[in-house]
Amino acid sequence: MLLVTSGEVVEAYIERCKQVNPLINAIVQDRFEEALDEAREVDRLISLGLTTEEEMEENTPLLGVPVTVKESIAVKGLTNQAGRVFKTPQIAKSDAPVVEQIKRYGGIVLLVSNTPELCLMWETYNNVTGQTRNPYDLKRTPGGSSGGEAALLASGASLLGLTSDIGGSSRLPAMFSGIWGHKPTPYAVSFKGHHPTSDFPKWGDFFTIAPMTRYAKDLPLLLRCMVDPNGPKLTLEKEVTMSGIRFFFMDNDGPSGMMRPLSRDLHAAINRVANDFNAKRVNIRKMKWSLDISLSAMLTMKNIETIYHKTEEGQRPKTVCTETVKYFFGCSDSILPSVIFGHLQNFMKIIPNSRHKHLATIIEALKTEFKELLGNDGVFLYPTFPNTAHQHYRIYHKLLEPMYMAIFNTLGLPVTNCMIGLDRRRLPMGIQVVANPGQDHLCLAVAREIEKRYGGWVRPPSEESSRRPE
Repeated sequence: MLLVTSGEVVEAYIERCKQVNPLINAIVQDRFEEALDEAREVDRLISLGLTTEEEMEENTPLLGVPVTVKESIAVKGLTNQAGRVFKTPQIAKSDAPVVEQIKRYGGIVLLVSNTPELCLMWETYNNVTGQTRNPYDLKRTPGGSSGGEAALLASGASLLGLTSDIGGSSRLPAMFSGIWGHKPTPYAVSFKGHHPTSDFPKWGDFFTIAPMTRYAKDLPLLLRCMVDPNGPKLTLEKEVTMSGIRFFFMDNDGPSGMMRPLSRDLHAAINRVANDFNAKRVNIRKMKWSLDISLSAMLTMKNIETIYHKTEEGQRPKTVCTETVKYFFGCSDSILPSVIFGHLQNFMKIIPNSRHKHLATIIEALKTEFKELLGNDGVFLYPTFPNTAHQHYRIYHKLLEPMYMAIFNTLGLPVTNCMIGLDRRRLPMGIQVVANPGQDHLCLAVAREIEKRYGGWVRPPSEESSRRPE
């Protein structure tokens, strides 16, 4: 049997990172030397034979395995400012709880990866690190806000990644980059140690730190190592057969017509998956409220960290009007989504409270409908996004479409993006698999089956043949 040391694995991934990053621009800061030292120490301890393979598998299942982390998640000693421009770099003084757990289970952190400013965009660019590019086509976006992680995973420069998700931030990059991203059941994974954050009591209902992997079969292992021991219990080891799962699906947002329909290739692919799994087509009519209820729920949360809410020590607080004027005169340090977020929050304040209460009743009714439909043995297949990766900055005329994903943050349901093949442009396509709270194992089991049936990750074009950025 060929034995590979942790040092060899870590060194190989470091070399791959150095090879692809000039093309995709996904790395904010690395700790390559420290990672190599940690890998050599792992090899030394293994050589002593003090623990059995069974003990290592149980207690340190990630022993010696390299892991990459979204820069908005705190890794001690590395930058942690979520793409914001500061005069003094903001360095994490301690690890986020989920990073602590990854290290405790033996994982070796290689780097922190790029994110849009304060994770407020479905494309990955900021005024600190710049723009991250999709390895399948460098003129296209890998999505956001976890685009740095997705680009590294898709290009073979990472295997396991820690990301975050409040409106599709782990799932859209996973789809655009042909890999796997899972939004766990709320509070199953600690959300502490992340920027942006909030002290709003229901923040964790919507926001979570999330696993992203190149292969579906690795999602349960990574999630197991991320699960908060004080959070809801997930039965990730539970045996699941496809014959024991009931499948349902929709390929649009119901009767609203607000979000654009699927591209021809995606429509065909999603219906093929639904047919292959004998999924029953349903019409959940309240899904037409996805945009209204998601915006109402998320934009009315108080004390969310924004460019207006938290400023660098010694700097004056920013105001919405002043920052808007500065942006349009090219004088702002922030990107457009961060600037207009304040306007969206102010707009929500003028909407009558009775309207928000009405939308809250629709949220509860939808939760009940999914609870009754799916039970503890059902999954719901639904589009991740209506088309494959677009060229940079074109998200601005597609700002409604992320509601295909954000609705499940609003409802608090676990959901996995699954790779289901390439379209005619050789760009990855994806589908969401949704289950009831606590039934993450159903999503992950279906994800593994989809990987078996449709092949999963496909190597992007070679660096030589990729179109370089202009």
